[in-house]
Amino acid sequence: MEKLIKFIDKILGYKTWSDRKKIDALLEYDCGLYTNLGLESTKKERTETKRKSRCIYRAIKTINKEEGDRFLYHLDKE
Repeated sequence: MEKLIKFIDKILGYKTWSDRKKIDALLEYDCGLYTNLGLESTKKERTETKRKSRCIYRAIKTINKEEGDRFLYHLDKE
């Protein structure tokens, strides 16, 4: 989780990047988390991935509140 927080801070800290580029980078990282899950993934691994996604979506919410809220809503809906 510490690695994720450092990554988020790094992305949010880029002054020259547009908001869209920051959001895309965060979503790309999130996509990688789910891509690494497989049929044999344990419930603990799935829960941890969901926790990390929530952290990423909260970071997106700081950039674009409406978009972040939508991601969080759908994550909770699962």
